[in-house]
Amino acid sequence: MSLIKQSPQHESLSVHYEDPLSFSRIERTVYSFLLSLNPDYTREIAFVCVGTDRATGDCLGPLVGTRLKSFSRTMNIYGTLQEPTHATNITQVLDSLRQNYDNPLIIAVDACLGSYERIGFINIKKGSLKPGTALNKTLPAIGDFHISGVVNVGGFLEHMVLQNTRLYLVYQMADIIARGLFMAYSRFDHENRFRSTASTNG
Repeated sequence: MSLIKQSPQHESLSVHYEDPLSFSRIERTVYSFLLSLNPDYTREIAFVCVGTDRATGDCLGPLVGTRLKSFSRTMNIYGTLQEPTHATNITQVLDSLRQNYDNPLIIAVDACLGSYERIGFINIKKGSLKPGTALNKTLPAIGDFHISGVVNVGGFLEHMVLQNTRLYLVYQMADIIARGLFMAYSRFDHENRFRSTASTNG
């Protein structure tokens, strides 16, 4: 669970989950970030979906991870409803990533709190995510870029707010994020395979 910050427009996207174009805008933004951060297709891509299934407001990440796993068994996904990535194990998860991959491209996903008028917005931003900041936890930064969803209002009794967040909202946001991530990843992976085949045949 994090707090949101503003960033330059060309390095960010903020779209409400009910926007009819939310899915396509997320897909395009993620794809463009993958291209800019991995132009030679050499970095292994990993998704770190932060959160816990013990609080509805903090299960956005695990829901996204679970949805991604239902789409593909070959994607590198850390953090699902079955095996969450949260405050007590996030350091071990990052250590495992560094041991298994050389300079991986990490996409972090987490819920966040914000102002009332920002509830329901999905934010994509270059740079690392600082999980736990909304709950005053000091955890390692994650991600070459990150996606956060504003699930409720921050600033007062955050633990209670997380427990009383509507699951429907979180589920809808998670579904849109997961589909956008999967389509962007699939497009990027397809172009990498096409590139490799063309290089071999050439």
